[in-house]
Amino acid sequence: MLQPPHSSLQVAEVPHQRVPVRDRDQDAPWHTEAVCRRDEAGLFFAPSKEPTAARLSREEAAKRVCARCPVMVECREHALLQPEPYGVWGGLTAAERRVVLARRRRREMELQKAARGAIAAAG
Repeated sequence: MLQPPHSSLQVAEVPHQRVPVRDRDQDAPWHTEAVCRRDEAGLFFAPSKEPTAARLSREEAAKRVCARCPVMVECREHALLQPEPYGVWGGLTAAERRVVLARRRRREMELQKAARGAIAAAG
């Protein structure tokens, strides 16, 4: 059930890594153990014309579900690699995923630049 909008618009803190609670069957896809498959799937995608306060409240509730999910890291990486343009995946909204992807691209470019500089200095 959705909670009423909160006066605070802070983004819920999301852990960056999670240790698996138990070993999964390596043949089963990661999403078979996703908590969101059970009963809260409606939290993760916005209905059309959703008011901002309702969206923020729903996303916060979705992130709380993600925080207890044993496959949160796999879900997040899936959404970043696809990339998934909508919804909350792995505890991140679409906007938060865009920020993560931009940081990853920037870091990759910096590493490539540093590697080229090291090669040029060695040569």
